[in-house]
Amino acid sequence: MLSNIGVPGLILILVLALIIFGPKKLPEIGRAFGETLREFKKSTRDLTSDVMEELEDDTKKNTVK
Repeated sequence: MLSNIGVPGLILILVLALIIFGPKKLPEIGRAFGETLREFKKSTRDLTSDVMEELEDDTKKNTVK
């Protein structure tokens, strides 16, 4: 989806964001977006590791029987 935007589309989006939010608000928005993305990645990693641990536990229980 994002690969179809291209450089001109990305520049247009950045210019529109600058016009709408202004130069003082953009760093705050970028920081908040970065923190949100980082938290999402951390949650995804934690969920994946929990599922893998459960699968390993089930595999160990099945091989012991």
